[in-house]
Amino acid sequence: MHPDSIAETGRVPHGGEPDRSLLDFSANINPQIPDGVETVYADALERARRYPDDTYPVFREAAAEYVGCTPDAVIATPGGLAAIRLSLECTLEAGDTALVPYPSFGEYAREVRLQGATPAFVPHDDLYDLEVPHLEQADLAVCCTPNNPTGDCPSNERLEAFARRCGDAGTTLLVDEAFLGFTDRPSMASRGFEHVVVARSLTKLFGLPGLRAGFAVATGDLGERLAVARRAWSLGTPEAAVGAHCMRDRAFVRETRARVDSERERVRTALLEDGRYDVYDSVAPYLLFESTEPVEDLLERARDAGVVLRDCRTFQGLERHVRVAVAERETNDRLLEVLCDA
Repeated sequence: MHPDSIAETGRVPHGGEPDRSLLDFSANINPQIPDGVETVYADALERARRYPDDTYPVFREAAAEYVGCTPDAVIATPGGLAAIRLSLECTLEAGDTALVPYPSFGEYAREVRLQGATPAFVPHDDLYDLEVPHLEQADLAVCCTPNNPTGDCPSNERLEAFARRCGDAGTTLLVDEAFLGFTDRPSMASRGFEHVVVARSLTKLFGLPGLRAGFAVATGDLGERLAVARRAWSLGTPEAAVGAHCMRDRAFVRETRARVDSERERVRTALLEDGRYDVYDSVAPYLLFESTEPVEDLLERARDAGVVLRDCRTFQGLERHVRVAVAERETNDRLLEVLCDA
């Protein structure tokens, strides 16, 4: 991290509502958690009276099975954002340039700046069409699959072709797959590119954002650098145990995907039929839409009705947009009552 950049880099706003009396659609968190989490956590809490095994063999094995790589390529981190920071710390220097998609997760540009590097913004869908001469001008490229907040995802073929061009250009590629677990698409971690780092979050799909657990996947020299730079005891014993337990619950993942797919389409159809909302296509557990109603009025009206939406004006290029998480059917019904019956 570059000391001179810290004072010049602000915080990034995020979703998440602390008032538990409100229905929170501003954060994209699974409303369900896998069976057995409480027991696993309680057992691990007793073992937390000692330092964790810093090699995290059980967690890394579960993560490797989960994304289709080898355990030695897994680097345990306290959340997906920690994996992103570790990746940038190991690949960027002051004065470097990183290609950053927009509109997309605001932390990318912030983390690039904290390294003393410069974010070069590219429309998120155009990023995958950049050719080698353009890529050669950047030291790193970031992509988000599915993209947050738009919810779209490049095809496997398009993403892999882009990764190969990054390799030809000598550009490191960071692939943020924070929401990929909600889809049936394969992880880039299974491809084994030595110039690619994959960042994964466990807290969203498994409904446990307060437990900070995630990991990076990298191979070759890049993987060795991340493994060395990772801080010691990067996961607490309960986080490692719960994370491994969740990743091995394949039935929970399948059921979540089916429920989210069904409810996302139902909510999207209702919003489109209302006529006031232009809703983006999405494969993610959230929907982005542009409203004919001023955003501030919509946010206030929804909050007065006990529903919190995500104000997307904080994303670059979005001025009339709101994002909503896809929750369970009854909760989504309440969302639609507020948005469509006014």
